This record gives sequence, structure tokens and C-alpha cells, in this order.
Amino acid sequence: MSLEQELFQRSNSQCELCTSNDDLNIYEVPDSPKGAQKSILICATCREQIENPDKTDPNHWRCLNDSMWSPVPGVQVVAWRMLTRLKREGWPQDLLDMMYMEEDVKEWAKANQVADPSAKSIVHRDSNGVILEAGDNVVLIKDLKVKGSSMVAKQGTAVRRISLDNENEEYIEGKVDGQQIVIITKYVKKI
Repeated sequence: MSLEQELFQRSNSQCELCTSNDDLNIYEVPDSPKGAQKSILICATCREQIENPDKTDPNHWRCLNDSMWSPVPGVQVVAWRMLTRLKREGWPQDLLDMMYMEEDVKEWAKANQVADPSAKSIVHRDSNGVILEAGDNVVLIKDLKVKGSSMVAKQGTAVRRISLDNENEEYIEGKVDGQQIVIITKYVKKI
């Protein structure tokens, strides 16, 4: 059986990342260790976004919620790399926190990963100057009136799994009393 036939059989003739049936091709996962199952079957849309970060549509990659659980190491590696690339969106960090990979597969996923240069340009810091990252937990250090509502977020309220504003280092987002709000970083402390 050829590699192509094997991949089509393994994947049920679907993209192993987004389950699309259109325009499927073999993709060799870069930096694969010797003897690894390095080939996966992906659609043209996934390939284009993997190979050209400028064309990445974050919503397309919500499919990784399912495919990250694949038993195929190559699929796990690509899922981890894409979630890592997109983690500034907020929701990918939740998936990364849940994702489990064997140590050797995780090393493969991390191989030759270059830090996203745009991620370095904006650094979010709490009131004490501690760097905040997406998914961190913070506590409010002051009562805050929420614009557009009568709600007041009380001092001492914990805000879990914050997301970062990609354009302004002073803004983070999080849920307080079930409502998603924007919070100014000088009013929070990382916990």
C-alpha cells in the first residue's frame, strides 16, 4: 500500500486537521525525528495557512479542538504549533492547557520554533510590573465601574484566564460576574 493510500485510509479521506474533503494532499511535518510518522493528510486551506502565517484565519483553526486529540503524532505536532502561533487570540491557550502529548512528540513540536516577532512588540504588565500572558489569572486591586453598565467590579475579584489586547499593552480582557469586560492593567495584580 502506498503512503497516499495509507493516509487516505487512516484519515477516512478527510483533512486530519479540519475534516474537509476538498483538495487533500500529503504534508510532511517539518523537523520530524528519524522514524517518526511525519506525513499527514491536509486540505489546501490548512496548508496555505500553515505555510503562510499572513493568511492565517484564526476561526478556521477552531477545528483543532477536535483534531488535537488525534493519536497521530504528526497531527498533534501541527495542532500544537498552530495553537501556539494563535495563542494571542485567547481561546487557543485554553486548548494548549488541555492538550497532552508524549515528551518526545512535544520536543518535536518545539523543534525550530521561532518566536512570533509581533508578540514581542507589546508587553502587558500588571500594577507591580509583572509580565502578564494570555491565560493568566489576576485580581482587581481597586473597585472598577464597568462602562456601559451599572456593574461595579469589586476590589479583590479574581479574573481567570485573561486574554490580551493585541494592539494596546494597557488592556486585557476577562470575565467578571459572567460578563466579558476590558480591564486596564494598572488595576490588576497577577496571582
